[in-house]
Amino acid sequence: MSVDDTGYDAVVVGAGFAGLYMLYRLRQAGFRTRVFEAGSGVGGTWYWNRYPGARCDVESMEYSYSFCDELQQEWEWTERYAGQPEILRYVNHVADRFDLRRDITFDTRVVRATFDEDASRWQVETDTGLVVDAAFVIMATGCLSSANLPEFDGRDDFQGETYHTGRWPHEGVDFAGKRVGIIGTGSSAIQAIPIIAAEAGHLTVFQRTPNYSIPARNAPIDPDYVREIKAEYSAFRARNYRMQAGFGSKIPHNDAPASSDDPASRESNYAVRWERGGFGYLSAYNDLLRDRDANETAAEFVRQRIRGIVDDPDIAERLCPDNVIGCKRPCLDTGYFETYNRANVELVDARDAPIERITPNGVVAGGREYVLDCIVFATGFDAMTGAVLGVDFRGRDGMTLADKWHAGPRTYLGLGTVGFPNLFLITGPGSPSVLTNMIVSIEQHAEWISDCLEYLRAEGLDSIEATPEAEDAWVEHVNLVAGLTLYPTCNSWYLGKNIPGKPQVFMPLVGFPPYAEKCATAAANGYEGFDLA
Repeated sequence: MSVDDTGYDAVVVGAGFAGLYMLYRLRQAGFRTRVFEAGSGVGGTWYWNRYPGARCDVESMEYSYSFCDELQQEWEWTERYAGQPEILRYVNHVADRFDLRRDITFDTRVVRATFDEDASRWQVETDTGLVVDAAFVIMATGCLSSANLPEFDGRDDFQGETYHTGRWPHEGVDFAGKRVGIIGTGSSAIQAIPIIAAEAGHLTVFQRTPNYSIPARNAPIDPDYVREIKAEYSAFRARNYRMQAGFGSKIPHNDAPASSDDPASRESNYAVRWERGGFGYLSAYNDLLRDRDANETAAEFVRQRIRGIVDDPDIAERLCPDNVIGCKRPCLDTGYFETYNRANVELVDARDAPIERITPNGVVAGGREYVLDCIVFATGFDAMTGAVLGVDFRGRDGMTLADKWHAGPRTYLGLGTVGFPNLFLITGPGSPSVLTNMIVSIEQHAEWISDCLEYLRAEGLDSIEATPEAEDAWVEHVNLVAGLTLYPTCNSWYLGKNIPGKPQVFMPLVGFPPYAEKCATAAANGYEGFDLA
């Protein structure tokens, strides 16, 4: 074990969008900072998720940094929704443009962090044996970065190749002529399935829960649209900042309830939005995520579209979800449902034919063995808490964060948690995070944290910790807001329901603008809700 005894003002964990901007802000403020990144390069989720068809579901002109106008003006996106290779090129451009790599240690995972109460500093240990000392630790590990690989019986016995969409080989995978099985029909699967199906000899899709998906209508980006946005980028960003999800100010939003239209008018409204593609579909009426009857009108429209696309009526019904639309993050696709009309694609409905085990030759489901050459696990992530709890945090009196969060994550503002001074979470549980354009939430958090550290330095303070009263009130507030919506009605990863044994707690907060205002108010009031020392 080697010890870096020079010490840092801050250690940042992760070099994706959050870690890079946090490093930029802290460096600008004069804080000595070191970033540790488990991967060999920058990019976070866009470094690891290289599966076929990986693409952002927020439009390119919005899924980008806003902190530097020169950066906004110089970068040229090529598609309405940028794909993984283009986003990764963008992130690398940012790292190079601002000379960020010199403060990043790659191929290094933080495994433990212990708070020294006497010194009011953290001892941070890595898997390479390096130990560093830092006043503050900032988790920039992302909400969807801890890959979930279910413990299927016999999983390790399979003799073919296995892949997880969240840990895709950088050299790519050749599926030509092969018998491929994909387990899962969430966002990554919906993007990957059409591409894998076009290449594979045969594709078997194992579906546990059918998902709603809206056409992305992706296309080369309109140069006139780009010029329009770049001519007023700051105003465009400001309008997005006032949107509930931090993006979409160009999307027509209807402030009326679904009941305000007759069935024919509703049908026409949904049809227009379906043809436009993207998340604007759920902006058709203002009560789609608050009223079940209203939601059902939007859900049934999508089911009818699925029935109209898929030739086999039985397969179409198996692809039709029966839950609320939008209580899981909606998927955007390119030709997903059409893929089931291919002769080389087979759907296995795990509700009727559950996966029993994996054998050396394939997957047994419903008593039948499906012989496969490759298995793709599109089984998602241990969302929002997995990567944070992947570090063995020891706070006051040796308390572990895993013990603190044993019944579910508890934070104040999604930024800090009682018992762990000087630990900050970027887009942590209890913040809007995954219900927003992530980069908007990332920038808001990184700016709040860097401003806070500057305030502490100016006031001669070296410790900040959420108060128990503020944390209790915030957890209650997050649950109250969620309870006013239909979000908690699904078995979604928002509640951790995809991870066996994980506490069932709705983790994100609904509504970005009031949240950002609350954060600003707390800061303006001397970091109200935190103990400073």
